[in-house]
Amino acid sequence: MTIPLALKFKGKKYMWDGTQYEIEDAAKKIAESYQKEGFEVKLSKNTDMYLVYTRRVAVAQAAE
Repeated sequence: MTIPLALKFKGKKYMWDGTQYEIEDAAKKIAESYQKEGFEVKLSKNTDMYLVYTRRVAVAQAAE
């Protein structure tokens, strides 16, 4: 079974962090660390593993 590298949640694209977590609490702990870094995070259950998907909106830079 292949794991999608990107998923859409409510029309927004999220990227998989590349790790499969066996325990939901481990996935939640990683998700919290991503949130502290400014990412939006979604958890997904794939068969018996948990996946963490993240996205970050780029901040517009001022034109020079």
